[in-house]
Amino acid sequence: MRRKRVLPPALLILCTAALAGTAPAVASPLTATAPARTTAPPAAPLRILLTNDDGYNAPGIRKAFERLTAAGYDVTIVAPLTNQSGTGTKMMSAPTIAVKHPEPKVWAVDGTPGDSVLFGLSEVFEGHAPDLVVSGTNFGPNVAGLATHSGTVGGAVAALESGVPAIALSTGGMAVPDPAATINAMGPTMDFAVKLIDRLRTRAKSGPLLPKGVGLNVNHPVVGADGKGTAAGVAATFQDPQAPLQPDFTDSGDGTWKVDVRFRPQPPAKGGDVEAVGANKIAVSPMNADWNTGPADFAVTAALIAGVRP
Repeated sequence: MRRKRVLPPALLILCTAALAGTAPAVASPLTATAPARTTAPPAAPLRILLTNDDGYNAPGIRKAFERLTAAGYDVTIVAPLTNQSGTGTKMMSAPTIAVKHPEPKVWAVDGTPGDSVLFGLSEVFEGHAPDLVVSGTNFGPNVAGLATHSGTVGGAVAALESGVPAIALSTGGMAVPDPAATINAMGPTMDFAVKLIDRLRTRAKSGPLLPKGVGLNVNHPVVGADGKGTAAGVAATFQDPQAPLQPDFTDSGDGTWKVDVRFRPQPPAKGGDVEAVGANKIAVSPMNADWNTGPADFAVTAALIAGVRP
Protein backbone atom coordinates (compact mmCIF):
# COMPACT_ATOMS: atom_id res chain seq x y z
CA MET A 1 0.00 0.00 0.00
CA ARG A 2 1.40 3.36 -0.98
CA ARG A 3 1.16 6.34 1.32
CA LYS A 4 -0.54 9.09 -0.57
CA ARG A 5 -1.49 12.64 0.16
CA VAL A 6 -2.35 15.41 -2.25
CA LEU A 7 0.33 18.07 -2.35
CA PRO A 8 -1.22 21.40 -1.35
CA PRO A 9 -1.04 23.87 -4.28
CA ALA A 10 1.05 26.34 -2.27
CA LEU A 11 3.53 23.60 -1.41
CA LEU A 12 3.84 22.54 -5.05
CA ILE A 13 4.50 26.15 -6.06
CA LEU A 14 7.21 26.67 -3.44
CA CYS A 15 9.01 23.43 -4.36
CA THR A 16 9.06 24.32 -8.05
CA ALA A 17 10.17 27.89 -7.42
CA ALA A 18 12.90 26.82 -5.01
CA LEU A 19 14.49 24.46 -7.50
CA ALA A 20 14.28 27.03 -10.24
CA GLY A 21 16.56 29.17 -8.10
CA THR A 22 13.94 31.81 -7.43
CA ALA A 23 14.96 33.88 -4.43
CA PRO A 24 12.50 34.00 -1.53
CA ALA A 25 10.40 37.12 -1.41
CA VAL A 26 11.80 39.78 0.89
CA ALA A 27 10.42 43.03 2.20
CA SER A 28 11.31 46.26 0.39
CA PRO A 29 14.23 48.11 2.01
CA LEU A 30 13.40 51.01 4.27
CA THR A 31 13.66 54.46 2.79
CA ALA A 32 16.34 56.83 4.02
CA THR A 33 13.75 58.92 5.87
CA ALA A 34 12.24 56.02 7.79
CA PRO A 35 13.04 56.04 11.53
CA ALA A 36 15.66 53.48 12.45
CA ARG A 37 13.50 52.08 15.24
CA THR A 38 10.91 50.84 12.72
CA THR A 39 13.33 48.19 11.47
CA ALA A 40 12.00 44.74 12.32
CA PRO A 41 14.17 42.76 14.73
CA PRO A 42 16.08 39.88 13.14
CA ALA A 43 14.17 36.61 13.18
CA ALA A 44 15.36 33.99 15.61
CA PRO A 45 17.47 31.27 13.98
CA LEU A 46 15.47 28.30 12.76
CA ARG A 47 16.03 25.41 15.17
CA ILE A 48 16.71 22.12 13.41
CA LEU A 49 17.11 18.60 14.77
CA LEU A 50 19.37 16.81 12.27
CA THR A 51 19.33 13.01 12.08
CA ASN A 52 20.06 10.26 9.54
CA ASP A 53 20.41 6.48 9.22
CA ASP A 54 24.06 6.22 8.15
CA GLY A 55 25.33 7.24 11.60
CA TYR A 56 26.10 10.51 13.35
CA ASN A 57 29.59 10.80 11.85
CA ALA A 58 28.73 9.87 8.24
CA PRO A 59 29.80 12.31 5.51
CA GLY A 60 26.23 13.19 4.52
CA ILE A 61 25.07 14.36 7.92
CA ARG A 62 28.32 16.23 8.50
CA LYS A 63 27.89 18.01 5.15
CA ALA A 64 24.30 18.79 6.13
CA PHE A 65 25.40 20.18 9.50
CA GLU A 66 28.02 22.36 7.82
CA ARG A 67 25.69 23.79 5.16
CA LEU A 68 22.67 24.29 7.42
CA THR A 69 24.78 25.99 10.08
CA ALA A 70 26.40 28.24 7.46
CA ALA A 71 22.90 29.22 6.34
CA GLY A 72 22.24 30.61 9.81
CA TYR A 73 20.19 27.79 11.28
CA ASP A 74 20.63 26.53 14.84
CA VAL A 75 21.41 22.85 14.16
CA THR A 76 21.74 19.98 16.62
CA ILE A 77 22.68 16.46 15.51
CA VAL A 78 20.76 13.66 17.24
CA ALA A 79 21.52 10.60 15.14
CA PRO A 80 22.33 6.89 15.41
CA LEU A 81 25.67 5.85 16.87
CA THR A 82 26.10 3.24 14.10
CA ASN A 83 24.82 2.65 10.58
CA GLN A 84 21.09 1.93 10.72
CA SER A 85 20.25 1.84 7.01
CA GLY A 86 17.11 -0.13 6.22
CA THR A 87 15.67 -0.01 9.74
CA GLY A 88 12.58 1.80 8.51
CA THR A 89 10.26 3.10 11.22
CA LYS A 90 11.52 0.74 13.93
CA MET A 91 11.80 2.40 17.34
CA MET A 92 11.52 1.79 21.10
CA SER A 93 12.41 -1.91 20.78
CA ALA A 94 14.93 -2.09 23.66
CA PRO A 95 14.39 -1.53 27.41
CA THR A 96 17.52 0.63 27.66
CA ILE A 97 19.42 2.81 25.23
CA ALA A 98 22.98 4.15 25.31
CA VAL A 99 23.56 7.79 24.39
CA LYS A 100 26.87 9.58 23.83
CA HIS A 101 27.49 13.33 23.67
CA PRO A 102 30.88 13.39 21.90
CA GLU A 103 30.94 17.09 21.07
CA PRO A 104 28.80 20.21 21.43
CA LYS A 105 25.59 20.09 19.38
CA VAL A 106 26.07 16.36 18.68
CA TRP A 107 24.27 13.43 20.33
CA ALA A 108 24.85 9.80 19.25
CA VAL A 109 22.07 7.36 20.12
CA ASP A 110 22.70 3.61 20.07
CA GLY A 111 19.43 2.91 18.30
CA THR A 112 17.46 3.57 15.14
CA PRO A 113 16.77 6.93 13.48
CA GLY A 114 13.33 6.82 15.10
CA ASP A 115 14.90 6.25 18.51
CA SER A 116 17.25 9.16 17.87
CA VAL A 117 14.46 11.54 16.94
CA LEU A 118 12.32 10.53 19.92
CA PHE A 119 15.28 10.99 22.29
CA GLY A 120 16.05 14.35 20.73
CA LEU A 121 12.47 15.61 21.02
CA SER A 122 11.94 14.38 24.58
CA GLU A 123 15.37 15.11 26.07
CA VAL A 124 17.62 17.35 23.96
CA PHE A 125 14.74 19.65 22.95
CA GLU A 126 12.67 18.99 26.06
CA GLY A 127 9.86 21.51 26.43
CA HIS A 128 10.77 23.43 23.27
CA ALA A 129 10.36 21.37 20.11
CA PRO A 130 12.54 22.22 17.10
CA ASP A 131 11.03 24.03 14.14
CA LEU A 132 12.06 21.25 11.78
CA VAL A 133 13.57 17.76 11.70
CA VAL A 134 15.89 17.07 8.76
CA SER A 135 16.85 13.43 8.17
CA GLY A 136 19.88 13.00 5.90
CA THR A 137 21.42 13.50 3.55
CA ASN A 138 22.38 9.88 2.96
CA PHE A 139 23.78 7.61 0.27
CA GLY A 140 21.37 6.18 -2.26
CA PRO A 141 17.78 6.97 -3.16
CA ASN A 142 14.73 6.72 -0.98
CA VAL A 143 12.29 6.27 -3.82
CA ALA A 144 9.63 3.68 -4.61
CA GLY A 145 9.57 0.72 -2.22
CA LEU A 146 13.00 1.70 -0.93
CA ALA A 147 11.40 4.65 0.87
CA THR A 148 8.97 2.44 2.75
CA HIS A 149 11.84 0.60 4.46
CA SER A 150 14.27 3.52 4.72
CA GLY A 151 15.70 4.54 8.07
CA THR A 152 16.12 8.06 6.67
CA VAL A 153 12.39 8.25 6.00
CA GLY A 154 11.75 6.49 9.33
CA GLY A 155 13.44 9.34 11.20
CA ALA A 156 11.22 11.86 9.42
CA VAL A 157 8.11 9.78 10.17
CA ALA A 158 8.97 9.74 13.88
CA ALA A 159 9.04 13.53 13.81
CA LEU A 160 5.71 13.76 11.98
CA GLU A 161 4.10 11.44 14.51
CA SER A 162 5.23 13.86 17.20
CA GLY A 163 3.77 16.84 15.37
CA VAL A 164 7.08 18.28 14.14
CA PRO A 165 7.57 19.17 10.43
CA ALA A 166 10.15 16.95 8.73
CA ILE A 167 12.18 16.60 5.55
CA ALA A 168 13.98 13.42 4.47
CA LEU A 169 17.02 13.99 2.22
CA SER A 170 18.85 11.47 0.06
CA THR A 171 21.51 11.68 -2.63
CA GLY A 172 21.66 9.16 -5.46
CA GLY A 173 19.75 7.38 -8.18
CA MET A 174 18.73 3.83 -8.95
CA ALA A 175 22.12 2.98 -10.48
CA VAL A 176 24.92 1.48 -8.38
CA PRO A 177 26.41 4.52 -6.62
CA ASP A 178 29.95 5.77 -7.07
CA PRO A 179 31.02 6.76 -3.53
CA ALA A 180 33.18 9.73 -4.56
CA ALA A 181 30.59 11.15 -6.97
CA THR A 182 27.81 10.68 -4.41
CA ILE A 183 29.75 12.53 -1.72
CA ASN A 184 30.36 15.37 -4.18
CA ALA A 185 26.64 15.45 -5.02
CA MET A 186 25.81 15.95 -1.35
CA GLY A 187 26.93 19.55 -1.81
CA PRO A 188 24.23 20.35 -4.42
CA THR A 189 21.77 18.34 -2.34
CA MET A 190 22.30 20.63 0.63
CA ASP A 191 22.34 23.76 -1.55
CA PHE A 192 18.84 22.83 -2.66
CA ALA A 193 17.78 21.90 0.87
CA VAL A 194 18.76 25.36 2.11
CA LYS A 195 16.76 27.01 -0.71
CA LEU A 196 13.78 24.82 0.07
CA ILE A 197 13.87 25.48 3.81
CA ASP A 198 14.29 29.21 3.22
CA ARG A 199 11.25 29.14 0.95
CA LEU A 200 9.22 27.19 3.51
CA ARG A 201 10.11 29.70 6.20
CA THR A 202 9.34 32.71 4.01
CA ARG A 203 5.90 31.40 3.11
CA ALA A 204 5.11 30.16 6.62
CA LYS A 205 5.89 33.57 8.17
CA SER A 206 5.44 32.84 11.90
CA GLY A 207 3.43 29.65 11.37
CA PRO A 208 4.47 26.01 10.89
CA LEU A 209 6.82 25.30 8.02
CA LEU A 210 4.58 22.61 6.50
CA PRO A 211 0.89 21.72 6.65
CA LYS A 212 0.03 19.67 9.72
CA GLY A 213 1.06 16.03 9.34
CA VAL A 214 2.82 16.53 6.00
CA GLY A 215 6.53 15.92 5.44
CA LEU A 216 8.70 16.00 2.34
CA ASN A 217 10.80 13.17 0.94
CA VAL A 218 13.51 14.82 -1.20
CA ASN A 219 15.69 12.75 -3.53
CA HIS A 220 18.56 14.54 -5.28
CA PRO A 221 20.25 12.85 -8.26
CA VAL A 222 23.98 12.43 -8.79
CA VAL A 223 24.61 14.55 -11.88
CA GLY A 224 27.77 14.17 -13.96
CA ALA A 225 30.65 11.75 -13.65
CA ASP A 226 32.02 13.64 -10.67
CA GLY A 227 28.61 14.31 -9.06
CA LYS A 228 29.11 18.07 -9.15
CA GLY A 229 26.58 18.76 -11.91
CA THR A 230 23.37 20.75 -11.53
CA ALA A 231 20.02 18.98 -11.45
CA ALA A 232 17.83 19.39 -14.53
CA GLY A 233 14.91 20.69 -12.51
CA VAL A 234 12.53 19.84 -9.71
CA ALA A 235 9.41 17.71 -9.73
CA ALA A 236 6.59 17.40 -7.25
CA THR A 237 6.20 13.63 -7.29
CA PHE A 238 4.55 10.65 -5.62
CA GLN A 239 6.19 7.49 -4.33
CA ASP A 240 6.48 5.07 -7.25
CA PRO A 241 4.57 1.89 -6.23
CA GLN A 242 7.22 -0.54 -7.47
CA ALA A 243 9.40 -2.62 -5.15
CA PRO A 244 12.79 -2.85 -6.92
CA LEU A 245 14.46 -5.15 -4.38
CA GLN A 246 13.43 -8.78 -4.79
CA PRO A 247 14.51 -11.53 -2.36
CA ASP A 248 15.81 -14.91 -3.51
CA PHE A 249 15.92 -17.79 -1.00
CA THR A 250 18.09 -20.89 -1.44
CA ASP A 251 17.60 -23.93 0.79
CA SER A 252 20.90 -24.90 2.44
CA GLY A 253 19.47 -28.28 3.45
CA ASP A 254 20.16 -27.85 7.14
CA GLY A 255 17.13 -25.86 8.14
CA THR A 256 18.64 -22.56 7.02
CA TRP A 257 18.14 -20.60 3.83
CA LYS A 258 20.60 -18.40 2.04
CA VAL A 259 19.13 -14.97 1.30
CA ASP A 260 20.12 -12.95 -1.73
CA VAL A 261 18.61 -9.63 -2.72
CA ARG A 262 18.33 -8.84 -6.39
CA PHE A 263 17.78 -5.42 -7.87
CA ARG A 264 14.99 -5.62 -10.42
CA PRO A 265 13.63 -2.16 -11.22
CA GLN A 266 10.43 -1.85 -13.23
CA PRO A 267 9.50 0.85 -15.74
CA PRO A 268 8.96 4.04 -13.73
CA ALA A 269 5.46 5.31 -13.08
CA LYS A 270 4.72 8.59 -14.87
CA GLY A 271 4.94 11.43 -12.38
CA GLY A 272 6.66 9.29 -9.76
CA ASP A 273 9.91 9.80 -7.88
CA VAL A 274 11.81 7.14 -9.84
CA GLU A 275 11.03 8.85 -13.15
CA ALA A 276 12.12 12.24 -11.84
CA VAL A 277 15.45 11.12 -10.40
CA GLY A 278 16.15 9.09 -13.56
CA ALA A 279 15.74 12.33 -15.52
CA ASN A 280 18.29 14.06 -13.24
CA LYS A 281 15.55 16.02 -11.50
CA ILE A 282 15.10 16.50 -7.78
CA ALA A 283 12.05 14.56 -6.64
CA VAL A 284 10.02 16.17 -3.86
CA SER A 285 7.29 13.85 -2.60
CA PRO A 286 4.81 14.71 0.16
CA MET A 287 4.43 12.06 2.83
CA ASN A 288 2.48 11.53 6.01
CA ALA A 289 3.06 9.36 9.06
CA ASP A 290 0.08 7.04 8.62
CA TRP A 291 -1.04 4.54 5.99
CA ASN A 292 -4.23 6.29 4.87
CA THR A 293 -4.58 6.26 1.10
CA GLY A 294 -7.29 8.86 0.58
CA PRO A 295 -11.09 9.15 0.26
CA ALA A 296 -11.35 7.21 -3.01
CA ASP A 297 -9.76 4.08 -1.55
CA PHE A 298 -11.85 4.48 1.60
CA ALA A 299 -15.00 4.46 -0.54
CA VAL A 300 -13.84 1.33 -2.36
CA THR A 301 -13.18 -0.41 0.95
CA ALA A 302 -16.58 0.62 2.34
CA ALA A 303 -18.30 -0.82 -0.74
CA LEU A 304 -16.26 -4.01 -0.48
CA ILE A 305 -17.39 -4.78 3.09
CA ALA A 306 -20.98 -3.57 2.69
CA GLY A 307 -23.37 -6.22 3.98
CA VAL A 308 -20.64 -8.38 5.52
CA ARG A 309 -21.51 -9.40 9.07
CA PRO A 310 -19.40 -10.92 11.89
